[in-house]
Amino acid sequence: NLVQGLSSADPTVRAKTVAATEKKLHVQETSKEEECKTTADRTVINTRGTASTEAANADGFLAILEKDAKERAKQRKRNEHLANALKEKGNDAFRKGDYVLAVQRYTEGLEKLKDKQELYTNRAQAYLKLHEYEKAIGDCEWALKCSEKCIKAYFLMGKAHLALKHYSESRQCYEKILQIDPQKKSLFKDCMNEVNLEEKRMRDEERAMKEVYSGKLAAVSVTELLQKLDRPDQNILYYTGGIRLLTGAVKDSTEQTLFRTNNGFSILQDNQTVRRGFCAERKSTAEAELSVALLLLWQAVCAGNEENQRLLLSHPDVNAQLPNLLSSGVSEIQKETLALISLYLENENGRRLLVRHQDLTKWLQILMAFVNCTDARASSAMNILSDLMEEERFKTQCRVMLSSGVLPLFTQLLTSARLVNQEALARCIGIMGNLCADGAIRAQMAECQECWQACLKLLDECFDVSTPRYRECLFAVLGLMMNLLLESNMIIQYSAVDISSRCMSLLEDKDGRIVTRAIGVLSRILPASSAAVEEVVKGGVVRKMIKFLKAAGQITSRYGIKTLSICTRSNGQAQEDLVKADKRFSVLLKLLDSEDEMIVGNAAFCLGHCLAVPGAAASLLNSSVVMTLLKHAGGDATRPSVQKNAAVALGKLCVAEPRHILQLRKLNGLAILNSSMKHVHSV
Repeated sequence: NLVQGLSSADPTVRAKTVAATEKKLHVQETSKEEECKTTADRTVINTRGTASTEAANADGFLAILEKDAKERAKQRKRNEHLANALKEKGNDAFRKGDYVLAVQRYTEGLEKLKDKQELYTNRAQAYLKLHEYEKAIGDCEWALKCSEKCIKAYFLMGKAHLALKHYSESRQCYEKILQIDPQKKSLFKDCMNEVNLEEKRMRDEERAMKEVYSGKLAAVSVTELLQKLDRPDQNILYYTGGIRLLTGAVKDSTEQTLFRTNNGFSILQDNQTVRRGFCAERKSTAEAELSVALLLLWQAVCAGNEENQRLLLSHPDVNAQLPNLLSSGVSEIQKETLALISLYLENENGRRLLVRHQDLTKWLQILMAFVNCTDARASSAMNILSDLMEEERFKTQCRVMLSSGVLPLFTQLLTSARLVNQEALARCIGIMGNLCADGAIRAQMAECQECWQACLKLLDECFDVSTPRYRECLFAVLGLMMNLLLESNMIIQYSAVDISSRCMSLLEDKDGRIVTRAIGVLSRILPASSAAVEEVVKGGVVRKMIKFLKAAGQITSRYGIKTLSICTRSNGQAQEDLVKADKRFSVLLKLLDSEDEMIVGNAAFCLGHCLAVPGAAASLLNSSVVMTLLKHAGGDATRPSVQKNAAVALGKLCVAEPRHILQLRKLNGLAILNSSMKHVHSV
């Protein structure tokens, strides 16, 4: 204890230790003197010399302690270096799969340094691989003594308890992880789900075995049919018939469990006839029937059974063949493959299984091709795509084949809108629009000139085709264009006039949803081209926007006032048209009272531009415009542009018509306007 105290970094601790050391030396010296006393002690003692001796002894002891502390520190540093080297050797052995050697190296490292937490958790991980779960738990407990908030220790301990079927203890370990770091919600959720599935699997297997032992007919029939299917070298029709009988025997979770526990999934692995027929690239009629039978069987054994779903996807042949089955020319195989995949997408766990085990880079292209089908396959494929869109990993994998495979197919579908399944096409366009939330995908699509041309072709055809399904395609493609217009590039600038002219034509449509989206596209395409602005202004866009804004809802108002603000920003004709169309600015004043900050900001922006028209400011003399603009200029809007645009408009109003300054003074608004002068320096 004295050695530790003397080597402490805390000066207070060292001072106390020095005092304690001197006291101990004094006591020891005193006891020695008492032992040496005689009955007649006539020795003359030089007290000054004794004090010097005690001091010398104390200094010597302290020097020894200090030397010992330094030696210990040097030794620890050497041991730490050796322990780190042994840890790296253990890690290398672990990566190579030699877990026994890894354990040996980690153990040697701990002999050098007993309190190195990483060595305990690494050795615990190796013990898990060796199925020595109790030892793994012991190492995790030692790791927690070294660092009580070691998340890896709790994670590995939870795994070990789960392997030992200690479900409650496993859950407690994972709950500790969440307590230590609340950001680990995803890890916690996955771990708890694993425990729940394992516990359910054990209960199902225990119940299934009881039913077998009790002689329940359905349970016994499953095991007997699997035994018959295990016979080698039979005709392919024999196996197809047996698989169909087995499918009919699977009625509930008990039969599903017995299928799993009796190695039902090995049918594909161990039977060469079955495997060859299922994996054949060009299938004969008999091989196609066998494949359909297998797909129906897997649907029966995997419906609502996540453990069976996991085992099926873990099978290498199934994993490899799913994309090929989807692309098969046999409609029945495609139909049942889609049905099997749909089972996985019924819940979050199944969806994650599919995304984790499958390479989905080609799936968007494969499933999109079903838009050409006129039957239920098209709808099933779109349902699958919609569900996969919930997974970020799917979106990431979609980038790989986007330019080379997906966009050419998508463009072809758009240009053939009359010939394909239009209901499915509308959903497909919506899915592509949702994919545009990914910046990388949006950028690639926005730079595809063929994609823009195909969108314009579909807009042109809307005047010839008025069926409800086709109009859904039109509605979807306008939404896609809005998303793509979040980007800015030369192709968009080049196409701006064509896009805006199509949207102007759609403003006459009777469907309010289509009109709203057409205005939305205008609000995003016009900033890309001054030529487009001139064309729409000539086409009467200002008058049309004012008409819509008089009775529009919030979304249409957002798009409409944004369109007006763009047109009036640089086009004098647009400013004059607005003053004529909106007498006394009644529409703009109404928008300035909106609770939507985006609408208010653009309305103030638009008003500021139009005040340059002679007489415009005077027409507002008897209105509440000063009070309204003052409120926004001095307000606390979350969007700074609201305050800025209101201040600019107020400044321009007072310059254009000085009589507004009187109203401003009555409202004590000069101070607010002065504080906003940084926004109106251009007035």
